[in-house]
Amino acid sequence: MRTTVLIIMLALLAIFAMLNTNSLMFPHTLSLGFVTYRQVPIGLILLIVAAVCTLLFYFWAGITGLRAQADSAKLLRDMEALRVSLDQQEGNRFALLQSHMDERFGVLEGARGGAGADVSALASRVDALQKDMNLQLAQMDDYLKSKLG
Repeated sequence: MRTTVLIIMLALLAIFAMLNTNSLMFPHTLSLGFVTYRQVPIGLILLIVAAVCTLLFYFWAGITGLRAQADSAKLLRDMEALRVSLDQQEGNRFALLQSHMDERFGVLEGARGGAGADVSALASRVDALQKDMNLQLAQMDDYLKSKLG
């Protein structure tokens, strides 16, 4: 976009210079305060100053754009570093939570150790009694079917 504007501005200045060559080259007296020049083409000097100002503006806008891109790249690098740091901290918190939970489960298993053996023995006894009762019910069912017919 800036390049297009620069080309258009320089093209307009060139067309203006070609159309008004006689006026631009007309000699005038130029006074700079401490020195006076005679027979100087002031129009040509003003045209050259306009072209130089246009080029300076173009390069200034380019440098400003480059600075903005550098700032955004620095911001993106800082954000990436912050994201990595936060991910690492979150991973550390998860590891700490996991170790805490493992420790608590270990304490609970240790506290349940004696009672755990009693519970498993009781569960196996209940299973055995259930199997025995199912067997007796199946035998009674067979006996009644055979007697009743």
